[in-house]
Amino acid sequence: MTGNTTEGLFHAGSSVGAALNSATSQQWLHWAIAQIESDFQRSADTHLIAIKSDSIKKFSDAGIDIYFKDESTHPTGSLKHRLARSLFLYALCNGWVREGQTVIEASSGSTAVSEAYFARLLGLPFIAVMPKTTSPEKIALIEFYGGRCHFVERASDVYAASRLLAKESGGHYMDQFTYAERATDWRGNNNIAESIFSQMSRERHAIPTWIVVGAGTGGTSATIGRYVRYHRHPTQLCVADPEGSVFAKYHQSGDASLTSNGSKIEGIGRPQVEPSFIRELVDRMIEVSNVNSIAAMRSLSALLARKVGPSTGTNFFAVISIAEEMRKAGVQGAILSLICDAGERYLPTYHSDSWVNAQLGNCEHACKRFAQLTPI
Repeated sequence: MTGNTTEGLFHAGSSVGAALNSATSQQWLHWAIAQIESDFQRSADTHLIAIKSDSIKKFSDAGIDIYFKDESTHPTGSLKHRLARSLFLYALCNGWVREGQTVIEASSGSTAVSEAYFARLLGLPFIAVMPKTTSPEKIALIEFYGGRCHFVERASDVYAASRLLAKESGGHYMDQFTYAERATDWRGNNNIAESIFSQMSRERHAIPTWIVVGAGTGGTSATIGRYVRYHRHPTQLCVADPEGSVFAKYHQSGDASLTSNGSKIEGIGRPQVEPSFIRELVDRMIEVSNVNSIAAMRSLSALLARKVGPSTGTNFFAVISIAEEMRKAGVQGAILSLICDAGERYLPTYHSDSWVNAQLGNCEHACKRFAQLTPI
């Protein structure tokens, strides 16, 4: 009888301890989610900029309006702030991230900057796994938010290195390339697509004819593509894919085993097909050469009187290509794209003539050719 009682007390004690641990974990989880939601409430929505310059007046005269949603105004300076917030909430609610646990991410920069911000908000250690070629400005920002950078030789090395670090540290590999397309509520709930259509509601063409985005994970194109279908809009979705990326070829062939050398336009394009890139949601892909991305980046920077990043240049080249097609076909409507991040992060790289000439090739001819479409 005594033995049974002792055994009963032992099990009861274990149950009480487990319950206390569970309650403590739940308390931290509730606190962590509240911190992220409070941070969201402190942040205003990003601006929608109508491009009204005389240099592209031929498009507006033809009934074609061009807009850029300025994602560079997020607290961490890029479109990836939205993704990082969603990834943290997704991981927390799935029970994947615990108090004190190290968070690891494979990132070429902007996602890591934003995730470092949220990790610091929650008091979590953060490690970014990235190619050695990542811009020094992004590395400095990750470190500013308390993150640590782990460098690999090639972009394709980031996956295995991230998984190994997570295993060794007992941490959580956030894995943006798998979870980006499912972490965001694409039906609405303040996502980027809902914001776009709300901001466009009083414009001349309230429903965009085209939305143009780049793809790194594919999360943004998936969110917008699903939202458009769910709300039965006639809007078409174009992904601007940089030279060297695998996405455009995958979109055409459907072969998920394709690989490539990867993109030299930081932040977009991938050397392999990522799980978050959903090809069925994309109506069209436009492949953009490196020199055309830089030419368009410089042109848009001049139009806005402030510098934008290279992935925004990739977007702008595709926007102008579609606008020219619409103008020649006599089709009116609105084209909307994104300013992914600010150009100040790329002053010694993509905004440097010597760096561009050495890394990407001479883009003088491309700049002159693009200037014929958007004369500054």
